[in-house]
Amino acid sequence: MTPDSVDPYTDTDPDAAPPPPRRRRRPLPGDLSRQRMLERMIRVDHAGEYGAKRIYEGQIAVLGDGPKGDILRHMADQELAHLAEFDRLIVERGVRPSLMHPVWHVAGFALGAGTALLGERAAMACTVAVEEVIDRHYTEQSDHLEDDAEEAELRATIERFREEELEHRDIGLEHEAELAPAYRLLSAAIKAGSRAAIWVAERV
Repeated sequence: MTPDSVDPYTDTDPDAAPPPPRRRRRPLPGDLSRQRMLERMIRVDHAGEYGAKRIYEGQIAVLGDGPKGDILRHMADQELAHLAEFDRLIVERGVRPSLMHPVWHVAGFALGAGTALLGERAAMACTVAVEEVIDRHYTEQSDHLEDDAEEAELRATIERFREEELEHRDIGLEHEAELAPAYRLLSAAIKAGSRAAIWVAERV
């Protein structure tokens, strides 16, 4: 190989063999089948978006007539659009919804109303905490689907929703979420509850 045969942008031989494809981990005993994994994804995302809808309904019930009302309604409208998409996928793919749906109905509203009663900053702190957990959750799902060409549309949907959830997090930070009373304690408690809800909704 002469210097003239090297690609100046990559420093590699253009005639060299391409690198071997990335080897995927072999399934281990106890691993979910592809179908079961997809069902879990759709089930938990459907439950999560329903819970988010209820959180905003609780916050709007308390703060809807105040200065943060329009902001809360904007975020709630996006969550409703997310829920509508997972409502469609639940039916289209024949996925069983979470059996804990009545719990998400009550717990979501209680979390939203409870944080709103602590004040506007606490309501925003709730948004930030939940959305940080959802960001990681959606990122993990997107990574699982990265090499699944048949689920490119589902992955694109998850990525689009993740970006909107990050928008909600940023709104919360812009509206002084971190100045909420006992912010670190409140955030940690909400994150722990959100992670537990994800674990349960995937399985039940």
